[in-house]
Amino acid sequence: MHTGEITVAFAPELRVFVAQRAADPIRIDGVSTLGHVVESLGVPLTEVGELTVDGRPVRPSHVPADRETVAVAAVTRPVLSAQPVRFLLDIHLGTLTRRLRLLGIDAAYENPDIGDAALAARSAAEHRVLLSRDRGLLRRREIYSGAYVYSHKPAEQLDDVLSRFAPPLDPWTRCTSCNGTLHPADPESVRAQLPDNTGRTYDTFARCADCGQTYWKGAHHARLDAIVAAALAKYPDPLAR
Repeated sequence: MHTGEITVAFAPELRVFVAQRAADPIRIDGVSTLGHVVESLGVPLTEVGELTVDGRPVRPSHVPADRETVAVAAVTRPVLSAQPVRFLLDIHLGTLTRRLRLLGIDAAYENPDIGDAALAARSAAEHRVLLSRDRGLLRRREIYSGAYVYSHKPAEQLDDVLSRFAPPLDPWTRCTSCNGTLHPADPESVRAQLPDNTGRTYDTFARCADCGQTYWKGAHHARLDAIVAAALAKYPDPLAR
């Protein structure tokens, strides 16, 4: 049923979802909510900030009327939370998961893939922000909260998440394999798990309290340290300013 048309203007950040239709009048049926209309145009509501109709703020539950002009803003960054933010990442974001954990951020990850329904259920049960590049997954109503990851490149993905959520950083405190907590380990206690000569070459070790994985500053440390240093420089602890 066609009861009129509205004009919808999207923020530049959201045009990646609707670029080919940004200037077209949108038909309405007089029943569907504005949130439904926005999502039908390809924009997950997780990415929407303020909605205005003819200059006045409205909620996604607003039912648009003929000739209304709608403006759809992007989420304002950073999104601040009273509680420490915790994440859940889908199967396609493994590298981003490891980098978040490297920075001490609680980042859960399911591998092998458990499916959209189970991911959404875990997000809801554990109050985790679901990170994904799958717009269909982010449209599931049962998720606790979600965010679209805009880039294919891990470095840009990390910057995207840090700029959006501003989580406190505590590098080298989480296991990049399982998300568990790292604790200092005595070299003698981990020697049997180490490759040949590692116990004699290095003297500082950490062990995951959950999976038992052992860590030391090996040949790969310089690359990881560069990731950590860049993140700390760009996103310092706000309480330390």
